[in-house]
Amino acid sequence: MTGDHLEAILKQAGVKNDKDGWQSLPDGSTLTLHIAHDGAAMSISRIEAVRVDGELLYARNPKRELFAVVRTDVFAVAIEGESAAGKVTRRAGFG
Repeated sequence: MTGDHLEAILKQAGVKNDKDGWQSLPDGSTLTLHIAHDGAAMSISRIEAVRVDGELLYARNPKRELFAVVRTDVFAVAIEGESAAGKVTRRAGFG
């Protein structure tokens, strides 16, 4: 994923910058990063804030666990919660 792609996605998610360089999602919203490298794939879910440092993308969840990935290995981002479509996302089978 290019820097422009990530910037556009985060803008759509409604992130807000803080003094430490983190971009935090609005309350009630999280995102999932889909990452792949050399044929291996993984997802990091429930991310509440991200920070870009060159080619590294740092992601933080509500438990304050920190993940660092290479930005170019991110191939998709899923936004969950109110900012995704202007309302709470309803999952199949859960209401």
